[in-house]
Amino acid sequence: MSIFELIRTALSGLPRPLKRVVLIGFDMAVLAAAVWCSYALRYGTYFVPGPKQSLLIAAAPLVAIPIFVRMGLYRAVIRYLPERAIWTMLQAMTFAALGWVAVVFLAEMAGTGIVPRSVPFFYWLIGGLVIVGSRFAAKTFIWAPPQEQLKQGQIVIYGAGEAGSQLAMALRSQGRRLIAGFIDDNKSLHGRDVAGQRVYPPDELPALISNYGVEEVILSMPSITPDKRQQIVANLTQYPIKIRTLPHIADLLAGKYLVSQIQEIDIDELLGRSAVPAEADLLRDMIQGRAILVTGAGGSIGSELCRLISLWSPRLLVLFEQNEFALYNAHRTLSGQGSFPVVPVLGSIADAALIKRVLAENSIEVLFHAAAHKHVPLVEANALEGIRNNVFGSLVVTQAAFETGVRDFVLISSDKAVRPTNVMGATKRWAELIMRHFAGKAQAAGTGQRFSAVRFGNVLGSNGSVVPLFEEQIAKGGPVTLTHPEMTRYFMSIHEAAELIVQAGALAEGGDTFLLEMGKPVRIADLARHMIQLAGETVRDDANPGGSIEIVTVGSRPGEKMFEELFYDAANAQKTRHPKILRATGRIENDDLPLALASLEQALADRDEGAARGILFDFVAGSARPVHQPPASDRPPAFAHAADQTSGP
Repeated sequence: MSIFELIRTALSGLPRPLKRVVLIGFDMAVLAAAVWCSYALRYGTYFVPGPKQSLLIAAAPLVAIPIFVRMGLYRAVIRYLPERAIWTMLQAMTFAALGWVAVVFLAEMAGTGIVPRSVPFFYWLIGGLVIVGSRFAAKTFIWAPPQEQLKQGQIVIYGAGEAGSQLAMALRSQGRRLIAGFIDDNKSLHGRDVAGQRVYPPDELPALISNYGVEEVILSMPSITPDKRQQIVANLTQYPIKIRTLPHIADLLAGKYLVSQIQEIDIDELLGRSAVPAEADLLRDMIQGRAILVTGAGGSIGSELCRLISLWSPRLLVLFEQNEFALYNAHRTLSGQGSFPVVPVLGSIADAALIKRVLAENSIEVLFHAAAHKHVPLVEANALEGIRNNVFGSLVVTQAAFETGVRDFVLISSDKAVRPTNVMGATKRWAELIMRHFAGKAQAAGTGQRFSAVRFGNVLGSNGSVVPLFEEQIAKGGPVTLTHPEMTRYFMSIHEAAELIVQAGALAEGGDTFLLEMGKPVRIADLARHMIQLAGETVRDDANPGGSIEIVTVGSRPGEKMFEELFYDAANAQKTRHPKILRATGRIENDDLPLALASLEQALADRDEGAARGILFDFVAGSARPVHQPPASDRPPAFAHAADQTSGP
């Protein structure tokens, strides 16, 4: 072990007050030595002070130390001492030298001796060099970071506010990574020091990466708006760095996280979506004190719906799921979270007797139908099973809900149901038409039941979606596979989707198809590139052949569309009281549906996939007929470009 390591170890073990005492003692010794050296330089020989000179030499540190204390020289932590501190130390030394000159003047007035006029100047010069030099020498040699810290790369903290300062102190206390400084948009902070670190403008980040080997940026702005946060994250993704963030300020205040707990950036922060708080009265009206059943309760959307429902005190929650392990996980997670019973039911939605019995025995009032086969290539390769589950399973559930008097029925649909080019999308459109059929029957019978569907795009992190696939490919070192470089999709977070589904159900009047505002469509190629950069990797392409992960185009899959739509006719989409929820208008009854279902059922019984596909797509194409247009004042202009104006909702 080197002498510097020995000194570092010895000093690190001292308490902070004792470290200050050691530093004060050092300063007293070197300042006294500086006065002696000043006399020696003046006389040009080895100087032996007499009694009077000895008193003046002793007076120098006694005058200087109170000035140093007042100017904060003993508050700074040497290992984090900024270059700007040089001026503070020189100012302190100047005042100390002037104070000593005053003592010398009083001594001369008292007749105790004369000090050569050049000695105070030499004292200021030597004292300044020793005080400044000793501290920066200690910072450079004694407190130099160990090699393991240098190998990890330095960190930049984006945001020099209170949260950023606390984060810097927390990271220092851990002693594992080095901080190159702060970045902040506040121009008044640029060039200043916060918590011992320099604050830089955002445009200096490339220089920090180049000069200091910065490999990570941590966002410490937990209270900024989502739009501002999205803009900052999008700007940072152009650099070869990893991006992480502090939790939201509400979570910090609630005690869910400590300021030192840093999270990975969620990919949804790049989607440009501004969150709208849920309307509590809509959630309460739909859930509180009611018996609720969720089909597909172990899936991505179903499980998130169940978690949301459990927060609003239902009377009863029934989890219906055909996957045993998924049902076990959902039941284990939700059991004991409230005073209401959670009932797990293992079974298929195509089992009419089971569905009807569960609805009747539990007096279900609200049914969220989320169960479906959703993976486009798998359903395309297994068309008959997709039709059996998604069409006839939905028929079983919807009919049972109607016959047992379920008050509110909400079908979870998909943007792929609009002008479908694949079996999954076509089966979802059939499910929407089945919902409308029974909404018409309920309206004709005057039962007061409300049947509705909620249509939206891709959900981030859902089972089988592109985001988990990209994460897995990035973790393996690539390549990341795209079906087409220009393909776009709509995305939203799974939590936002669940909240909007429940609120849409509360807004239903009967036969409604609700459309969730999905923001701007996202190029999948851009999504892949951003995810690679957020992981701290670089894209390998012609412009950057030295990148770490390659993006490869593998070609579109059967039935896959280049882009998705939310509307058959954007002009028929009416605004609701919720800014993120629109209602599509159209005919409720469809007299041709029972006959079409019978034909499709026969094709299914005959295992005739060709006939089944023909019926599936032909009927969907024929169902998209124009309907009346709402008044222009009710049309949402932001959605007017979303689709052509040729067919019904």
